[in-house]
Order: sequence, then C-alpha cells, then structure tokens
Amino acid sequence: MIEYVPYQKINKQKWDDCIDRSFNGLIYAYSFYLDELADNWDALVLNDYEAVMPLTWRKKYNIYYLYQPFFCASLGIFAQRSITIDLAENFLQAVPAKFKYWDISLNHANNFIIPEFGLYERMNYVLDLNKPYEELYTHFNTNIKRNIKKAESLGCTVAKDIFLSEILVLSREILQSISPIEEEDYNNFSELYKILKGKEIATNYAVYSSQKELLASCIFFFSHNRAYYILVGNHPNGKTVGASHLLINAFIKDYAGKELLLDFEGSDIRNLAFFYSSFGAVEEKYGAIKLNRLPKLLKWMKN
Repeated sequence: MIEYVPYQKINKQKWDDCIDRSFNGLIYAYSFYLDELADNWDALVLNDYEAVMPLTWRKKYNIYYLYQPFFCASLGIFAQRSITIDLAENFLQAVPAKFKYWDISLNHANNFIIPEFGLYERMNYVLDLNKPYEELYTHFNTNIKRNIKKAESLGCTVAKDIFLSEILVLSREILQSISPIEEEDYNNFSELYKILKGKEIATNYAVYSSQKELLASCIFFFSHNRAYYILVGNHPNGKTVGASHLLINAFIKDYAGKELLLDFEGSDIRNLAFFYSSFGAVEEKYGAIKLNRLPKLLKWMKN
C-alpha cells in the first residue's frame, strides 16, 4: 500500500535507511538534503518504507504545485528492489489531487512511458572511473587533451578545499545568467555543504591562473558510488585557457581506479552534453514530468 505522508509524520530514520539501501539511491533524496533545499516536502511511502518518493512542493495563490528544487537534479521513486512500470504508475497515481501542477525530474530508474502522466526523457552524462587513469585519458577527445596541456603550460594550478565563499561568488555570476536563483537558495546550499562536509562526503576543486585568479571551481558530493559535479563556476578568463578541462581532469586522476561514477548532472543543453561526452562520459537517461491540472483559466495562463 502506498501512503501519502505529510512532512511532520515522516520517519526520517526509516526514510534515510531506505535511500541508503535503494538500488537507485541518490544523494538528493536524503532527508537532510531535502530539509535544506526544498521549500516544503512530503512523501509517498510503500508499506514500511520499502520504496519512497519525495514530493517537493510550493503553494501560490492558494494552489499547491510540485517543483524541482535547485541543486536537486533528480528525485522520483527510490526502492530497495527493481522499479517496474506498474509500481511507478501506482506511485504517480497516489500523488494527492491537491497538487494541480507538476514540473519535476525523476531518476534513471523511473524512465518509463506512462501516457497518463506524460513522462518525457531528460539526459544526464556519467563517467565510470573504475579504470586506470591512463586508460580513462585515452577516451578524452583531442580538444580536451589540448586544453589540459594548454592550462598546464600557462601555469594554471589545481587547488582543493578552498573557501566556499570563493566558489559561491564565481558560481553566482554564471548561474544568474541561466536561472534566477535566489539568495536564500545559496544560503541553503551553504548550510547543506557544511552538513555534507561534516559527514566527509563533500569536497571542492579549483583552478587558479599563474596570477592567482580563480578561473574555475566546482563542488563534488559523494553517495551511492557517485561523485556529483555540482555548483560549477567558470570565470570568462578561464574559458580560453582550459581551466575547467584541467579541473575535471584533476578529479578524474585523483579518483581513477575507484568504484565511482562521475555524475555530470546533465545535460539537455547540446554544448554541455558534447563537453561531458568529450571526457568519455556516456548517456544516462531519466524521466521527468510536466503535468497541468490547473483550473481552466489558470491552465491557459500557465501554458
């Protein structure tokens, strides 16, 4: 039986145990992650937390709607055993009718065709690091290799665990041109980073020019044998010297040979998809839903 559980009644210990044991578990689904980044979240729970689905929601003009929080690339259904199309459909049918509009991303184990809910595919790229670095390097395309050598020849250097404030400044400049992220979202992310750093499942990398200018930065989170490439920042001066290429290469070199997937968190954007695939990363498709059950006038305005 799938039950709708309001936030106040969620057993977080059982919830996080379920995410721990899920064959498709992702860091975004842990209660401590959602607590920091989601405005509100409730849950769908199968039996005694055998499978779960977070419902991240907001309310506007007295209308409840499901949305995807910033820095949460994939949510959806998580289970200890395989997820069938029937189970996925049952979960989606169990979402309370009060949620009139959905715009959410599921995960790679929820990629089904379910006409009633209009699931569609989104694209992620992942790179299996469980090979020697030399072998991984052979799969970099020529342009990636050229840019790594260029950055090195210009005296760029890689640093780790720099101050979070530096990363936020650089990332903010880039992200504001792509998506309107509020100051509160950055504050929430900062708190989350402190929590994950305390759990020793977060780190960051940066590339500086020979003049000590920060050219590229990125935070990495770790869970379920994945390293999540998150909160990326690239200074315009770094784009012509291969700074981001050098950063990713440094991470790959450090973690080569480990049972770890480098999760690039996207992308549906062609240029980014090409960039990630140029390191040898492969497609990992996942499901997403846009569902409009708003009253007639509001439905027209939303469309």
